[in-house]
Amino acid sequence: MTYRDVASRQVLVWACTSVGARMPVAMTPLALVFLVRERPGGYALGAALAAAYVIGEIIGAPTLGMRLRPDRARPQLAAGLAAGVAGFVGLGAFPGAHSVALAAFAFLAGGAPAASAGALRAMLTHLVPERAVAQALSTESILVSGIWAVSPAAVTGLALAVAPRAPLLLAAALMASSLAGLWLLPAGWEAGDAEGGVRAGDTTDGERAGERAGGSKGEASAGQSPIRLLIGAWPLFVTGAAGLALLGLAELVLPALLEQRGIAVGWSGPMLTGLAVGGALGAFLYGLRSWPGLPRTRSAVLICAMTACVTLVALIPGTAGIAVALIVGGMLQSAVLLTRNLSLREALPPRTLAAGYSVMYAAAGAGYAATGSLAGALLHVTEPSTAILAGVGLTLVLTAVGWWGEVRRAGHSAQDADTVVTPGSDVTGPSVPAAPTVPGAEGTAIRGGCDPEHRL
Repeated sequence: MTYRDVASRQVLVWACTSVGARMPVAMTPLALVFLVRERPGGYALGAALAAAYVIGEIIGAPTLGMRLRPDRARPQLAAGLAAGVAGFVGLGAFPGAHSVALAAFAFLAGGAPAASAGALRAMLTHLVPERAVAQALSTESILVSGIWAVSPAAVTGLALAVAPRAPLLLAAALMASSLAGLWLLPAGWEAGDAEGGVRAGDTTDGERAGERAGGSKGEASAGQSPIRLLIGAWPLFVTGAAGLALLGLAELVLPALLEQRGIAVGWSGPMLTGLAVGGALGAFLYGLRSWPGLPRTRSAVLICAMTACVTLVALIPGTAGIAVALIVGGMLQSAVLLTRNLSLREALPPRTLAAGYSVMYAAAGAGYAATGSLAGALLHVTEPSTAILAGVGLTLVLTAVGWWGEVRRAGHSAQDADTVVTPGSDVTGPSVPAAPTVPGAEGTAIRGGCDPEHRL
């Protein structure tokens, strides 16, 4: 499999729509900091507003994502995006409003369109052949990294050269443009695909054999409610939160850290652009080959390496050293998020994937909000570098909890998989040996091993 399997007109339309919906997400936290930084205690207030925005995402993503209809998601997505536009317009039109009013606008801008991230990801996997899902998710990660690369520079330039409100008004215009893109995409992702697993014409004999070998997961989850399935995948959400927590540290505290170091605050934009460029490069490289180790171990190692990079950001005094640490951290972060999304696709049945992606989005936002709020509170009493180190400690705690949960989950799954029962067989009879692994089977193993296609 190569990235050529992803190239199509529909994926291009999806990409344009995704840019309009997601670039405001990348712009808003830093834009809120610039919006109020001239006020007394402006940096702390900006961090609080960014936390309100992310809390809206945390609440909106799972709440609205669970209510999306896979076959007719467009009207729900359009309503959420329209409400998000209203929130951004409120922030841009009334920058001098009371902090409570600004927090309410930020909450609306974050919460109303929050389900679109998971829905667009589920739609992308519907637009490509099943064999190219891994490359599609890598492409999505590259696109998101590109958005995060452009956004800091755009926010910094507009806020300093035009007006502090300009980035938020641009975010409103971009989100409005994504509404038009929705009508060029399918109304939803077919429920039949979700239940059937692989679309017609995409299944080879080897893949069918692989589905028979791995069919026990779908059979075991068929009678469970979506909420119970999502609760069972909690370790993935915890490590997803840890993965984005460090981005919250880098973005929200970096301007104050640069001032502490005597570096011009305008460098925050180019540095965060470097972080995102590193993320795009990391996503591309990750999708080219297989990687050793269990997914849970791989994620833990990658997150620990990320924390080392962010620790260096807090300790290095020079501009070049901070920039290099951010770029390497971005490469590692994209690999973490890809590992989490692919593991989630393996852990959940297709009918609940859109909700799972939304919960993962909310969990990542929770990690962002937790470290951002912690850093914002600490900025009142300590230096920015110390606030970053405190956030690094919180991230390590989340990583340890998630890794422990995945170890327990893998143990339970191994016990459940000891006996494989074929359809129509007598469950009281002797156990039926599992079918042999077939090289053509799709999917990333969550209990160990690498992708059979050797592309992840």
